[in-house]
Amino acid sequence: MPMRRTLLMSAALPAVAALALAGCASQADTTTSSPAASPTASQDCSPESLQTLKPGTLTIGTDSPAYPPYFEDDDPSNGKGFESAVAYAVADQLGFSQDQVTWVTVPFNKSYAPGTKDFDFDINQISITPKRQKAVDFSDGYYTVNQAVVALKDSPIANATTLAELQDAKLGAQVGTTSLDFITEDIQPTQQPYVFNDTNDAKSALENGQIDGIVVDLPTAYYVTAVEFDNAKIVGQFPAADGGEQFGLLMQKGSPILGCVNQALGALKESGELQQIQDEWLSGKDAPYFTE
Repeated sequence: MPMRRTLLMSAALPAVAALALAGCASQADTTTSSPAASPTASQDCSPESLQTLKPGTLTIGTDSPAYPPYFEDDDPSNGKGFESAVAYAVADQLGFSQDQVTWVTVPFNKSYAPGTKDFDFDINQISITPKRQKAVDFSDGYYTVNQAVVALKDSPIANATTLAELQDAKLGAQVGTTSLDFITEDIQPTQQPYVFNDTNDAKSALENGQIDGIVVDLPTAYYVTAVEFDNAKIVGQFPAADGGEQFGLLMQKGSPILGCVNQALGALKESGELQQIQDEWLSGKDAPYFTE
């Protein structure tokens, strides 16, 4: 799922979000989610040897706006937020300093479309799926996430506990996301889902009563209900599929840096730094699980 966009928050809100976001998903993933992608014994992963888009520079893509808890202040370059911190940690492992990292704006749907990319990797809550892997390469997973339903407290589905209670609901999600796929393939509502350009549009529709609920990834659900709405709740979350839905760093098909990126992620997992980043930005209490 990806799964998206929020409004800019005041300086005080990140602290509120940090308290509300705890424990929102499983531990940082330690499995390999993409095809073979380890550096060979002869591969040099030093910055001067990496075949990046621009020599001596690591170009990273993400969508705009870039919203909490993944980014802060709509500024991926400040190192704040889960994915900004992960991106800079990977860059550091690859030997790039913060001033050697350049960010570019990449619309979510464009990121996994076939073709030449204007980034070395994209980090944007992009779930690893077999369909997407036909057009792009993914790193090993850096986060395993569940999907969740957010609704206003007076919504008809506010107290739903089963999938059956969601099937007559008007549900919405961002176009091109695994959240939207989850509605159509798992919930299978009797009404066609409402499809929005971004999650901000979906949240506006929810606030205006046009839909009963939105499906988003669990960290976003925590942030929406803790900071953006004072009259919304997480109705429930869905158990992860076998292996879990994982976010991966997305690269152009055949990327020459894929093995080195996976080596960097492996080092972050082994050292515990990836888990520390997750704990800092994605901590909080659990949401209830839906039953059949």
